[in-house]
Amino acid sequence: MSGAGHNPVARPVEGTVVIVDLDRFGEEVERRGWSEWSPNEATGLLSSLVERLASRWGGVVVYGLDWERGTEEAVLEFPLVEPRELEADLREILERLEAEAGVSATAVAVWGLVTGRPARSRREAYHGTPTRRLAARLLGKAKRSGGGRLVVYP
Repeated sequence: MSGAGHNPVARPVEGTVVIVDLDRFGEEVERRGWSEWSPNEATGLLSSLVERLASRWGGVVVYGLDWERGTEEAVLEFPLVEPRELEADLREILERLEAEAGVSATAVAVWGLVTGRPARSRREAYHGTPTRRLAARLLGKAKRSGGGRLVVYP
């Protein structure tokens, strides 16, 4: 069926799911006296870096980009882009957060099927597909082992 306004649901394709999450951010907010409700030097910077990454690689922000409050975490999908292609840019994001805002972050990049559509909820963003679930598990493991890491899988 075709017609004006009809948008068929695209099939998932291979690509990369990326999750970037600021480490121990609640502690940093409290320690530095930052507001949780408006951008600060870390969340404002992460917003800019996430938007730039998505634009550069034709990615879709699935969840988390928040210009009003600042971005503490973000889930992105990059159809037809392999994790290793994103590795240098992700490493730069982590390095810039440390150098410019004094915060550490953890990032994961996982190859698998991606939908290329924003999520309707945080739960869907992290668990809505097998690739996102794997990325979330790897993120949790990296954060439990101290954070400040980049995980590229496979």
